[in-house]
Amino acid sequence: MAKQGFRIAKEIKDEIINKLKHDGLSVMDAAKQYGISDKTIYNWLGTKAKGSVSLVEYNRLKKENDQLKHLIGEVTLKLSTQEKRG
Repeated sequence: MAKQGFRIAKEIKDEIINKLKHDGLSVMDAAKQYGISDKTIYNWLGTKAKGSVSLVEYNRLKKENDQLKHLIGEVTLKLSTQEKRG
């Protein structure tokens, strides 16, 4: 468990960020699992993403995009069944 005032090893930071990016681990779950403040993790994500979209923003947009694709699929299916009937 990390305590205030102690540095966290680069390997641990990279491991956490990798799990957030590739395994879909949430920031809150990572904070609990590693005993690190969620604010610390959000700070890491912000500094890792200089000059690009932050990981948090990327994940939000990805989720929104998936929801929109789902809605488009539902509408397309409804339209196609209506066309077959009429």
